Amino acid sequence: MTELNKLDATTAASGLAAGDFTAEQLMQDCLARVGLRDADVRAWAHIDSDYALQMARAADLLAPHQRGPLHGLPVGIKDIIDTADMPTEHGSPAFAGRRPTIDAQCVTLLRAAGAIIMGKTVTTELANTNPSKTRNPHNLEHTPGGSSSGSGAGVADFQVPLALGTQTGGSVIRPASFNGIYGLKPTLGLMPRAGVLLQSHTLDTVGVYGRSLQDLALITDCISSPDSSDPQSYLGMRTSLRDAYKKPLAIAPRLAFLKTLAWEETHQGAKAAIEDLADSLGEHCESATLASPYERILELHAAVFGAENAHYYGGHFISRPDTMSDKLRTRMAASFDLPARHYIDALNQREVIYGALESLLAGYDAILCLSATGPAPRGFDTTGSPAYNSPWTYLGVPCISLPRLTVESLPLGVQLVGTRGAEAQLMRVARWLDCRLAGA
Repeated sequence: MTELNKLDATTAASGLAAGDFTAEQLMQDCLARVGLRDADVRAWAHIDSDYALQMARAADLLAPHQRGPLHGLPVGIKDIIDTADMPTEHGSPAFAGRRPTIDAQCVTLLRAAGAIIMGKTVTTELANTNPSKTRNPHNLEHTPGGSSSGSGAGVADFQVPLALGTQTGGSVIRPASFNGIYGLKPTLGLMPRAGVLLQSHTLDTVGVYGRSLQDLALITDCISSPDSSDPQSYLGMRTSLRDAYKKPLAIAPRLAFLKTLAWEETHQGAKAAIEDLADSLGEHCESATLASPYERILELHAAVFGAENAHYYGGHFISRPDTMSDKLRTRMAASFDLPARHYIDALNQREVIYGALESLLAGYDAILCLSATGPAPRGFDTTGSPAYNSPWTYLGVPCISLPRLTVESLPLGVQLVGTRGAEAQLMRVARWLDCRLAGA
């Protein structure tokens, strides 16, 4: 077989299990793609081809009973997630040369499932606002989004089948949309955060990328785990997403089409695309709104992000401002003295709005909306607006982006949103919609 790197993770896992090819052969094809495209796409902060191949050869020596569900699959790890055998530099000169001594908990779980950590993917500076070096593989003149820039671009460009990202505003779903891949931002705390750079303890969420919904289910099942060190760890039931995917909905779902507060800043082509999609769903989709104080949600997210980010990054801002970009220093300065009353109000309003979301979704199976305000912007001054993502990050609810729209010859995602802990239901709805949009 040739170009094994173009297989999605689920297909590759089946091929490895059947003995159709080896982990070493799969890794060789992924690395060959990196060698061909890295100078243009620039998805990697650290990659050691010899080491990656060594790990793949070791995986091939394992007996069948020693092999986990991710056996032999290369995975890219966002460079704010600790790895004991590779640098983790947070996209910042302040952490240049940093070498963690232990893996992040999510990386430990990946290795236990048989995954091979292929390398560290590029992040924006401290997973924040300043764009990275990574380019959009669909058009190198456009941003791949951020802050999980390298993870989104690497999966989209067939350099690696799976990758981890994180989201505090829109940093998983927006790159999924811009790069034309599948992305899941789960319920806050569903995936462990121990060993992940912290910038907002009530917002930061580990997420995943793949080239199919089954890929998202496969990797999520392997790293969905409580984190005893994290007060925000999700304590509800964890249901297998692979099992959910295999059990289609008995009846077609009802979707609540939400234009959201970002509608006015949305690209005209994107508006037309999502409205046409909603219309095509007929009786399965109805326009909806969320009750007050939903209209304040972007402001409230900004208050939580600003206050918590200033707390966790404040030491760098005060003691080593020279290691921060002008853009990040400006952002930090703007939020550094945010009044405590604004932060407390934002925390208190979260459950009020979540109650309105639960009330809405009592009558629907999921919210349908865009994943971004439009296709990836041209140029590299911005990673794009998170306005279609920040509300759901603020509420701590799961979101899936499906790569099913195209605007101006660039990908654009369709986003589905559910209630906390409802990933299994959301997966079933996503399968129904994905199959419908694919014409299956």
